[in-house]
Amino acid sequence: MKQQYFYVFLFMYGISFGQQILTLDECQRLISINYPLAKKSQTLLLQHELEKEIISDKKLPQFSLDGQFTYQSEVINLPIPGSISLNKDQYKATLSMNQLIFNGGLIDANKKLITTQLKMKKKQLEVDMYQLKKQVNQIYFSILLAQEAALLIKTKNKLLNSKLKEVISGIKNGVLVGASGKILKVELLKNNQDLQGILNNKQKLIATLSKLINLSIKSTTEFIYPEIQITLNNKIARPELDLFQFKNEEIEKNMQVVSKKNAPTIISFVNGGFGNPGLNMLDNSFQTFYMVGAKLKWTIFDWNSTKKQQKLLALNKEIIKNNREVFLLNTEITLHQQEKEIEKIKAFVVTDKEIINLRNEVLASADSQFKNGTITASEYIAKLTDLFVDKNTLITHQIQLQLAKANYKITKGQ
Repeated sequence: MKQQYFYVFLFMYGISFGQQILTLDECQRLISINYPLAKKSQTLLLQHELEKEIISDKKLPQFSLDGQFTYQSEVINLPIPGSISLNKDQYKATLSMNQLIFNGGLIDANKKLITTQLKMKKKQLEVDMYQLKKQVNQIYFSILLAQEAALLIKTKNKLLNSKLKEVISGIKNGVLVGASGKILKVELLKNNQDLQGILNNKQKLIATLSKLINLSIKSTTEFIYPEIQITLNNKIARPELDLFQFKNEEIEKNMQVVSKKNAPTIISFVNGGFGNPGLNMLDNSFQTFYMVGAKLKWTIFDWNSTKKQQKLLALNKEIIKNNREVFLLNTEITLHQQEKEIEKIKAFVVTDKEIINLRNEVLASADSQFKNGTITASEYIAKLTDLFVDKNTLITHQIQLQLAKANYKITKGQ
């Protein structure tokens, strides 16, 4: 919590002085709301509401209008003298209304199914978004590495410029040779080339990050170095685990739907119409008519189709269970590898610091020798370069350590 307040303070401080400041947590927050995939959640909700309405509409009265004209080659003739002969051309128009009374709870079962499917789709969306976190981590720490490397070169150049002034003074006093200044200037030019390359690469990374989080990022933006704390344990809280649970729930709801498909269905109906003939086939004229009633439909034998579907769904549950076990195993293996990687980089950081302490002592000796003219500028620069190469290695390992910790937290689901 204190760390969050610290970041908010830095952000507000940066705004007030015109300096943009960006943290890793802020980048992760922005991608979760600004990445195009995040907008899919609202679409899924609208889709669910429409599906629910479509299912609910089956409980409402269903109306249909039918018209029919036929011409028959034969009609009924009664063997009675003087009886009326029916017309061979017949006409009929009917308006029907069907009202579902009972279907064994199939509609409610379908509603529960699509509600579970919505939760599953939203969780799948969360899983897809979760994969972007590692991408943000990689880009952010790459920018941070470029930022620190640029500062290191600037520090080296400052030291070289200070040394160049000493050389110019030494040349005037006859202590150093004239070539020493030129060698230092060459080194400064090379450093500036390296600095330009680093800054160009940083701009490319910033442009990529800017697109991902949908935020305009200035070239002068300061990226805050995060001190990430981790807890080494086997507790995994990834969104994939919830997704496996929702997939199981979907199968259970599907089983309920399948079990209700063969339930009795009762429908009431009202039919009204106008035709020739009407319901009285012996009246050879246009008549109005109506009919009311109820219908029962009950599939009492379906060749074990329901049992087969239930068995198929049960097999799908076994597949999901197996996939979950595989996911947990692979995640645990990844966590173990990441823990070992973190331990390795920590050891590197300790060694790097020891090396830099020794390099500083060597450079201090070389600096004294250079001032006295007992070593050349090239030899001094070699010692200086060794120090800054090792400083760059230390910075690289420190940033790699924070990146490894950040990825470890993502793997665990924190």
